[in-house]
Amino acid sequence: MSRIAHAFAQARSSHRSAFVAYLCAGDPDLETSVAACRTLVENGVDILELGVPFSDPLADGLTNQLAAQRALASGMNTSKVFELVRRVREFSEVPIVFYTYYNLVFANGVDAYIKLAKAAGVDGMLTLDLPPEEAGEVLAAGKKHGVETVFIVAPTTPDERISKIAASTTGFIYYVSREGVTGVRDQVAANIPEALARIKARTNLPVVVGFGISTRAQVTQVAALADGVVVGSALVNAIRDNLGSADKIYAQLKAVTVDLVAGTKRSA
Repeated sequence: MSRIAHAFAQARSSHRSAFVAYLCAGDPDLETSVAACRTLVENGVDILELGVPFSDPLADGLTNQLAAQRALASGMNTSKVFELVRRVREFSEVPIVFYTYYNLVFANGVDAYIKLAKAAGVDGMLTLDLPPEEAGEVLAAGKKHGVETVFIVAPTTPDERISKIAASTTGFIYYVSREGVTGVRDQVAANIPEALARIKARTNLPVVVGFGISTRAQVTQVAALADGVVVGSALVNAIRDNLGSADKIYAQLKAVTVDLVAGTKRSA
């Protein structure tokens, strides 16, 4: 069983939804980022989603754009992102999924990049701007090197396309609960139950929900329906709000993570 499949199986056996935590790799610098990942892992995160810093992150709201900017300004590059993964692997077997853009994969050679990702300890690849129809090289390299694929379903995705997306996915389906970009929202999108029903009618893969989930109450609401809940901006904000003190970053990350993870427990 893969690390990703094991994480979802463990969550199900504990009557909860898996907690998927997003951080931008290298925000605000490599050393702090390694310690931030350790903080998340030690406080209940089931899957670590690492944003690969990119100069044009078109799916990201301002919070994650600025995180990528901080990481790039600190000198993060492809080799340092892989170094970060290797260092996380020194203390944890938590599944690691790259949240990335196709240019970063393509520019390094698709097969070579995914081979290096696997060697570093990456379990899955979510390439946001890569549709399944154009993902042949990524799918082949993922199968060859044992890196699972994650694809996105949006609120506007028609049923027949959900089936096509599911056929190209080996890890889990990521349901983007809102049109637009990442970021904190006051309320969870109202259409999640119907959307999950449409997706689950077409795949047996786990389905996670992200974009706009930032509070424990919102996590609880989504956890009752989905196999996993993704939170990003609320965690990235813990870094942004404490840039002058690494200790304060870790303390706030711990407090936020513990609170949000508690929301994944299901009542039945």
